[in-house]
Amino acid sequence: MATSTKDYYEMLGVNKGTSQDDIKKAFRRLARKCHPDLNPGDKSAEQKFKDINEAYEVLGDPKKRADYDQFGKTPFEAGKGFADTARFREGFATGSGFDFGGTEDIFSDLFSGFGQEEVSLRGNDLRTSLGITLEEAYRGVTKPIILTREAPCKTCGGSGAESTRSCTTCKGAGVLQQKRGFFSMRQTCPACKGRGKTVTKACGACRGNGSTVVTEKIKVKIPAGADTGSRVKLRGMGGAGARGGPSGDMYIDLTVRPHPTFKRDGRDVYVEVPVTVGEATIGGKISVPTLDGNVSMTLPPGTDSGKKFRLKGRGIPNIRTVRTGARGNEFVVIKIIVPKTVSAKTKEALQEVEKAYKDKKAASSK
Repeated sequence: MATSTKDYYEMLGVNKGTSQDDIKKAFRRLARKCHPDLNPGDKSAEQKFKDINEAYEVLGDPKKRADYDQFGKTPFEAGKGFADTARFREGFATGSGFDFGGTEDIFSDLFSGFGQEEVSLRGNDLRTSLGITLEEAYRGVTKPIILTREAPCKTCGGSGAESTRSCTTCKGAGVLQQKRGFFSMRQTCPACKGRGKTVTKACGACRGNGSTVVTEKIKVKIPAGADTGSRVKLRGMGGAGARGGPSGDMYIDLTVRPHPTFKRDGRDVYVEVPVTVGEATIGGKISVPTLDGNVSMTLPPGTDSGKKFRLKGRGIPNIRTVRTGARGNEFVVIKIIVPKTVSAKTKEALQEVEKAYKDKKAASSK
C-alpha cells in the first residue's frame, strides 16, 4: 500500500461531508484521467493513480471511512486496530486474495471496450422524388418506381466474407481480459476488432464489400390526401449497412402536378364554372365538375360573376384521418361569359332585359 501522508479526502478532491455516491464519482473521474494505460511513461500519473486507489479503498467503504474519520491513517499504516488491515495491505501489493468492495467492477465498467472496436454500422438514408396527379393525391394510389441502390450482398449476407474462423487471439470472445495488479481490464481484441471472427476468404460476389449495386422495381403506396412536400418512407430500402449493420431507409418526396381544371389549397379545391348571361340572370341547374365526376348545382337568379358556392365534403381527404372520411370542400367560382357577337333576335332580347333592369334600378332608387 502506498505510504502517502496526504489526506485521503484531498487525494480524491472531496471533503468530509461528501456522500458515498459523490466519492465514487470522484474516484471514477480521477481513475480515468490518471490510468497508466492512458498515460504511458508518466510516473507522476502512475503515482497519482496509486494514491487515489489507496484513498478509495478506505473512503469507498462506509465502515473503513468511519474508522478513518475517527482515528486517521494510523490504524491502516501501522497494521493495528483493524482485523483486516494486514490483508488489505497484502492484497494491494500482490493483487490476490482480497475483496476490494467493488473496485474491480468499477474498472471493468470504466475501461470495458477500451480500444478500437469495429462495430456494425447502419446504412445511409436515401431520397428520391415522385410526381403524382391531383386525382392520385385525392384517391391514393400505388405506383411502381425503379430504384438503384447498394443492397446487402445476398451471397454473404452483408458480412463480406465467404468463410471465417474464430479469432485465435481472443478465442472468439471479441475482448481480452488483462490483469493490472489488483484489478482487471477488458479490452477489445485488436486482431478481430471485437467481432470474434477473422475473414479467411473474402466474398467473391461483392469482393469483400458486403454490398452490391442493384436496380429493382418496387411498388410505392401513396395515401389519399398526399400533397406536395409529403414524404413516403420505405423502411430498409436505403443504403446497405456496413459489417452486417441494417440498411438505411428510402424517403420519397412527393410533388402534386398542377391540374388544368382544379386549383388546390390545402384540403380545399377551387373550380371556375362558366355560365351565360341568361343563366346568371334567370338561374337554374348547372353542371359542376368535381374530383368524383360532374354533379348538378342550383344557381340562384341574379348571380354575379365571381360569386363563390361551397360544395361541402367535395375536397381532399385529410391524410392523417383518411379512415374517418373527413374531407375538405370544393368552392365553385361563377364566371359569366359575355358573347362577343349576337344575332339580331338575341340583341333584341338583351335590350328588353336591359330595359327591365334599368326600370327596376330606377324604382329602387326612389
